[in-house]
Amino acid sequence: MDNSETLLAPSLPRLNEPAPDFEAMTTIGPIKLSDFRGKWVVMYSHPADFTPVCTTEFIGFADAQDELAGMNVQLLGLSIDSVFSHLAWVHAIQNKFGKHVPFPIIADIDMKVSRLYGMVHPAASTTQAVRALFIIDPEGILRLMMYYPMTTGRNIQEVIRVIKALQIADTYQVNTGANWRPGDPVIVSPPKTVDAMNTPREDLTCTDWYFCTKELPE
Repeated sequence: MDNSETLLAPSLPRLNEPAPDFEAMTTIGPIKLSDFRGKWVVMYSHPADFTPVCTTEFIGFADAQDELAGMNVQLLGLSIDSVFSHLAWVHAIQNKFGKHVPFPIIADIDMKVSRLYGMVHPAASTTQAVRALFIIDPEGILRLMMYYPMTTGRNIQEVIRVIKALQIADTYQVNTGANWRPGDPVIVSPPKTVDAMNTPREDLTCTDWYFCTKELPE
């Protein structure tokens, strides 16, 4: 591995640890990640401005902006482009597709944030960020990471589903199963003692001692 590969090699943050703070220029001016403490933050990177797949993602997130705001979520976009490129692209999305992009887009020209979060994968590109997405909770803790290939756009509804699942898990101290949707039963953590295992609970529906679900209040 040569020096350039060493510099670009991803160093990934870890789940359930504090998300690395940073300061960056964006389409709304300079920001710090810590400015958004108290909110859920969805920070996602795209390979480049003025590219078709990335355009569909920004349109998707713009369409979901009101729903996400109602969930106390702050969106942050990012790519290794200048703020002028971001502004021109946002202007084009407004003019050509009729979609307003109201959230900040980070201009990561020096790749500082991309390297900090392991968004640059040399086998994919040394000059573009892959489609990475990070969900950070109101306490500044990294709760989820997703990586997509350059060719494949994200499912915005899946991002919304995951945030709702995390919020439910935090509020009720429960788990959510595969394909869980709001309104579905949630999974209760298995008992950790024999006494707990043999104690019936009327509020639970149990298939086996380790697999119990319950309904949440509406």
